[in-house]
Amino acid sequence: MSALICGSLAFDSIMVFQDHFKNHILPEKIHMLNVSFLVPELRREFGGCAGNIAYNLQLLGGEPTIMATCGIDFAPYAAHLDKLNISRTHIRAVDDSYTGQAFITTDLADNQITAFHPGAMNFSHLNHVSDAPDAKIGIVSPDGRDGMLQHAREFKAAGVPFIFDPGQGMPMFDGADLLAFIELADYVTVNDYEAEMLQARTGKTLTELASQVRALIVTRGEAGSQIHYDNAIIDIPCAAATAVVDPTGCGDAYRAGLLYGITHNFDWATTGRLASLMGAIKIASRGGQNHTPARAEIMTKFEETFGYKLNLV
Repeated sequence: MSALICGSLAFDSIMVFQDHFKNHILPEKIHMLNVSFLVPELRREFGGCAGNIAYNLQLLGGEPTIMATCGIDFAPYAAHLDKLNISRTHIRAVDDSYTGQAFITTDLADNQITAFHPGAMNFSHLNHVSDAPDAKIGIVSPDGRDGMLQHAREFKAAGVPFIFDPGQGMPMFDGADLLAFIELADYVTVNDYEAEMLQARTGKTLTELASQVRALIVTRGEAGSQIHYDNAIIDIPCAAATAVVDPTGCGDAYRAGLLYGITHNFDWATTGRLASLMGAIKIASRGGQNHTPARAEIMTKFEETFGYKLNLV
């Protein structure tokens, strides 16, 4: 079942700070912040929310279709997608722009400070959901502001159920914008920090927001996740990782699990557990697209972790 993944494609420059940010940021001086972090480790990875979600959904055996914009420097990423057999049909090249660039600094507690240059993402509104008529489910993940608003409206008009995933794009929208997204969406997924921001900006509680969609999912890191569904809250345990190496892209891996579970009519407890497992598999590898578990391995890990079998159709 084809999933149309609207969102960013980006190159991630990932740096590791061999200490804790809290040891170098003085809360009482936050109004005049001027800090520098020595980062001896640096690597460049393929990333962006759409790219990461598509990568993980394909690992599960799903059918991801990326809808995104890229820049004049996209050739290495294009070759990477071709190698993975992920279609580039709906990836639009934009002249005189760079592909999105994320500069991520991670400390030893897995806290992250990110600077992001959107580049070609600013032209995401040039893409239209109607250009992908085979889509059976969609997701609106962080992208250009106009594109996110437009794609949400287009999914609704086309009758294609979709997940609203504001992520790091949430600061672009005020309360009215966010309420409009939620009115259009079938599902909403945020992390715990974004959940607080969502409530603050809309003036509504999670219970009130969840009543407007089929499900509202909140990830909480080591505390697992919660799925607000049908006037109830399902607690999803955190799957244990074989190693905690790099949190970059874990949320995207989780969202791939959601897409797969929804499209294959898994119950919410199983969907959430699959999503949690995908995040745990990802965190054991550096970068958003370097983990390579076979489907059989994912099924085995699921049974070992949660005590019952998962059938990846």
